Amino acid sequence: MHEIICPHCGKAFKIDEAGYAAILKQVRDKDFERQLHERMELAQQDKLNAVELATTRLASELQRAAAMKDTVIQELKARLDAGIVAQKLAVTEAVSAVEKERDELKNCLERTELEKQLAEKSLKDKYETQIKDRDDAIERLRDMKVRLSTKMVGETLEQHCETEFNRIRATAFPRAYFEKDNDARTGSKGDYIFRDSDEAGTEIVSIMFEMKNEGDRTTTKNKNEDFLKELDKNRTEKGCEYAVLVSLLEPDSELYNTGIVDVFHRYPKMYIVRPQFFLPIITLLRNAAMNSLKYKSELALVKAQNIDITNFESELETFKTAFGKNYDLASRHFLTAIEEIDKSIDHLQKTKDALLGTNRNLRLANDKAQDVTIKKLTRGNPTMAGKFSELKEHGPSES
Repeated sequence: MHEIICPHCGKAFKIDEAGYAAILKQVRDKDFERQLHERMELAQQDKLNAVELATTRLASELQRAAAMKDTVIQELKARLDAGIVAQKLAVTEAVSAVEKERDELKNCLERTELEKQLAEKSLKDKYETQIKDRDDAIERLRDMKVRLSTKMVGETLEQHCETEFNRIRATAFPRAYFEKDNDARTGSKGDYIFRDSDEAGTEIVSIMFEMKNEGDRTTTKNKNEDFLKELDKNRTEKGCEYAVLVSLLEPDSELYNTGIVDVFHRYPKMYIVRPQFFLPIITLLRNAAMNSLKYKSELALVKAQNIDITNFESELETFKTAFGKNYDLASRHFLTAIEEIDKSIDHLQKTKDALLGTNRNLRLANDKAQDVTIKKLTRGNPTMAGKFSELKEHGPSES
């Protein structure tokens, strides 16, 4: 294994001999060989030029200073050695630069290839997992379908659903109502009605169920859609919130075999399920309805308050009407009584006036009586005058 360090990010990559050889093979292509060859030729040319220059200079020096031959030769030799070193250094630097570029290119290619391989592997694993999950789900559904079909040979779909519900009724739905729909007064009826309420009696959720298995198919009704309209009608007439068709029809349909299917685009709050989803759909709808139970309770309270207010207003109107009648009657009686009192006052005033008149007459009579004397009484009446004279002289006679 070879360990390669990226000059940009400093990250180390390990690669086996085959991969390293493949990358080197990609790097050493024709263009790289051409560039390397050109640079080697340039280095060689520089070397030749340096040698030629050194040779020229050496010849010139030999001609100018023959006496100092040995010294000059040594000097030239030293210079030649220095030139050779410089040449080697230049070649080394050129090769180093090329190798650096090559390594950088190699690392980039290696990183790109590795990223590509990782992405391909991740994508492949993702789709393989999805395909496997789909295959497993299809296999489970097919197996379940076979088991359900086998199980239902001796019982109807309705019996199966009722048995499954009663199996968990006591623990999961202790206050629920789940019975056959026997009310055909509207001309039709569903198979089962489910209703669940809270402790206060407020309804949580209600579902109209229709069960259809392969034995129910006829030449005119052999698809799930054939039963939806009637199911929606029954849901509405029986006052249920949801409608669910539990069906074994269209057994090869991928749509209905994948799980719970909503058909809201055709009819509101309606689902189509296979028998294995009979209990899950009840649980899902009930749990969803529990979230809105608070609002239902508040709505029921508001309705009750509205009824109370309506009753209060009705009773108030009744009281106002009765009070108005009583007031009108009492007012009339009061006016009559006032009139009678006025009449009585008038009568009493007349009586008073009469009594006053009588008193005046009595006073006059008394005055007249006080003024009566025997003389006045016997004046003009000789007989009575004689009688009073006789009484005066003899006194009253004995009986």
